[in-house]
Amino acid sequence: MEHEPTQESKPAFRPFLSYQQGPDAKHVDVLDGIRVLCIFLVGWFHIWQQGWLTPHFDFHGETVSLDFLLRSGYLWVDGMLLLSGFLLYLPYTQAGSKLPAVGAFYKRRLIRILPSYLLCVLPMFVICCFQGRYLNTGDALLDIFSHLTFTHNLFYFSYLRSPLNGALWTLAVEMQFYLLFPFLARAFKKKPVITYGLMAGAAFAFRWYASTKPDTSMYFNQLPAFLDVYANGFVAASVFAMLRKRLGNEPDRAIRLLFTALMVVCVCELMQICRGQAAEPSYPMIHQGQMNRRFPLSAVLSCLMVSAAFSLPAMRFLLGNKVMHFLSLISFQFYIYHQMLAVKLKEWHFPPSESAQPWMEDPRWQLTYTLCCFALALILAILITFLFERPIARALRKKTRAEK
Repeated sequence: MEHEPTQESKPAFRPFLSYQQGPDAKHVDVLDGIRVLCIFLVGWFHIWQQGWLTPHFDFHGETVSLDFLLRSGYLWVDGMLLLSGFLLYLPYTQAGSKLPAVGAFYKRRLIRILPSYLLCVLPMFVICCFQGRYLNTGDALLDIFSHLTFTHNLFYFSYLRSPLNGALWTLAVEMQFYLLFPFLARAFKKKPVITYGLMAGAAFAFRWYASTKPDTSMYFNQLPAFLDVYANGFVAASVFAMLRKRLGNEPDRAIRLLFTALMVVCVCELMQICRGQAAEPSYPMIHQGQMNRRFPLSAVLSCLMVSAAFSLPAMRFLLGNKVMHFLSLISFQFYIYHQMLAVKLKEWHFPPSESAQPWMEDPRWQLTYTLCCFALALILAILITFLFERPIARALRKKTRAEK
């Protein structure tokens, strides 16, 4: 998911010893791993909804289940949006740097998002029309119009009933936020406390308003409900820049140990948040719980992101290695297609099973299905990333530079 705008720089991969140095100012290596974990946890949740495979392990005579992590996997969409706010605001933290032009920012975001988005939406719309997935012409026109304008999360049918791709609502939130970002970023840079207060206050007010509705389905994932998440991303980027300036390129080992300990505490707290959310007993309470936990989740995850950047070399290596960087490169395409692919495989009865309901009765099918979903989504993501997304982006950037 651009959901996660990607980090713009292309750093050379460094040997493990280089992690003794402080993080780079433009490419924060550990964020590759955090992006991958957030997106793949969301992906695992969507695949779990179809196959219902819940891993559990025997540990010293006790069974450890990952049910709580899968059942609350949708929470990590908030992490993706938080990361987006961090990366978008990071260039604004550079002292004395010229603020990016508004028009140039919009062009970069469109180049990043639009080609891949259209590649997914337009063919799916044509297929759905031929398959008769729309009851009438009005639903079809509303669905394609709202998706092409990134407003599909504002309409009941295109948000909750669209046959296109349920995971794309996050791109609507992102594109709507992009319209506001240049102005919010400039305001935050000049008046950070006031701007943060207004963004967080608007989010809390909107979520309170949503909680007064009998049905919160159309409200809890609207852009205003995420403004404090983005604001926490701004704060995290500012704190990261400040710490990097003060700690220099080679922080003391004691400081690294302190940040590593803080990172562990954050992970434990995030797991507690997931356990609490997973225990919500009904859809209305799930939505309300998600809104109630949105601010603390983003605050703790912000702390994790910053502390991971200055942690021990081994921890930074785990999150910022070559594999994580590669997976981060293809994660946008993985996010776009993983849920749609999981649904289609189940509709096509692949892999085959003798059971009529293998997701309930056939553990071997559940495991094979889950592995197939991940494997095929990764293969598709690699192909589209390197055969379409990146070549198209290079061509459009080249054309944009030539027009200047």
